[in-house]
Amino acid sequence: MSKELRITEFLLQHADSRAVSFHTPGHKGSHLYRRFGYTEFLDKIMDCDLTEICGSDNLFQAEGIIKAVQDKYRGLYGVSHSYLLVNGTSGGIIASILATVPAGGQLIMARNSHKSIFNALTLAGIQPVYAFPELVEEYGISGEISCSEIERCLIENPRASAVILPSPNYYGVCSDIAAIAETVHKYGKILIVDQAHGAHLKFIEKGMPQAAEDAGADIVINSTHKTLASFTQSAVLNLNSGRVDRYTLEDKLQCIQSTSPSYLLMASLDINASILENHGKILMEEWAENLDFFYSEALKAFDQTDSRQSGKPGLKLMTGSGNFDRSKINIDTGGLMTAAQLEASLIEQGIFPEFTTGNILMLMTGMGNRKQDYEKLLSALIKTNHGDRPRGCFCTQGDTPLAKVPPLKRQMQLFDLPKSRIRVPLEEAEGLICASPISPYPPGIPLVCPGEKIDADTIAYIKALRDAGKDVIGVNEKGEVTVGQPYL
Repeated sequence: MSKELRITEFLLQHADSRAVSFHTPGHKGSHLYRRFGYTEFLDKIMDCDLTEICGSDNLFQAEGIIKAVQDKYRGLYGVSHSYLLVNGTSGGIIASILATVPAGGQLIMARNSHKSIFNALTLAGIQPVYAFPELVEEYGISGEISCSEIERCLIENPRASAVILPSPNYYGVCSDIAAIAETVHKYGKILIVDQAHGAHLKFIEKGMPQAAEDAGADIVINSTHKTLASFTQSAVLNLNSGRVDRYTLEDKLQCIQSTSPSYLLMASLDINASILENHGKILMEEWAENLDFFYSEALKAFDQTDSRQSGKPGLKLMTGSGNFDRSKINIDTGGLMTAAQLEASLIEQGIFPEFTTGNILMLMTGMGNRKQDYEKLLSALIKTNHGDRPRGCFCTQGDTPLAKVPPLKRQMQLFDLPKSRIRVPLEEAEGLICASPISPYPPGIPLVCPGEKIDADTIAYIKALRDAGKDVIGVNEKGEVTVGQPYL
């Protein structure tokens, strides 16, 4: 193969390595499609790359085969309307916000929201009202958004038109959507749920939180590619109430999505829906059984005592109550090593996690993971926990930084955004106003939003992430960030 095919060469080499995927996408390779009889589609994938021709329907005026797939999802999720997305959940989020919040209006949003929400604010000049997540002190990560926090925002900001929050969040923590929906509707507002990491919640009955569609959210956007079986960048938006004008929503979807939608992505959504319809029950049972196996064996193998209190370093499995999506496997490295070092150790053994931050490594399971994947992961973690790890992967107790993001010092409104933008070295940005989001990726949640003041703690945190080799969007190759002027 030509060495000029850089991306292609990487993808083929990775595929040939038979690596175990504990990251998105959820299909985990071609085996699900082959298992259920979709080999012909895989074999003829280039010939299936079409555009709008006679009989192929139109995504933005679906009346034929595309409408039939959307109707499949409407039935699967039990909602009034479903829409196929080819710009991911990000596109669905932006369209939903533009359809429910007027230009210059207010949106109540979780501060740990995905960057796509902040992009929507910029497009329509919308003012954010931040609802702050609770902190899971034991692990130093963001927890649920409480119903009382949402109600506080609603009372203090009657001009807000809608509320949006992620559930599950990146770690799998879910908020009480049923209670929040009741409260939001009491105040006559619209609830949008970013369920990018929870497209499976509707289908796994055992040990999982309630899906947002069943909990009463008005709009729910699902990244079917993250945990189910469609291709990366495909997603589904579910309209779940009459509070939202669907024609306005459809108009905004046309504005945000590509005018050349990929039929390969839509075909994968079609296949995903058919797999769920015809084989979903057995697949979800297998998934739940594999999770039962992993958690049971891991809890036997790991000392669940907090290493920061016991003084004994060791891996710890994050568990939760009824609001925790256990398909996200979170490992607290507990002073044994940094999460980045644990990630490197797993990659050496052919296992690729989703992401790391501080002392937390997150492994995202999906519908396509098989029992052998969990067995290999368990074996690798036990070896590492018992000292069989690469050189340089040991940390003395207390050396592992917490995953906790530096707290915000001040909330800013959009009219506080700097009118002039300059780029300065990160080290010189203290006291300046952020003019472009600074977001570690993954997960794509801004550390600093436009209009917020950059402080020393945040600079130190960003530098630590970059030193660990993590991508931080908003910091360029020269180490510069986009800012405005300091406070006067």
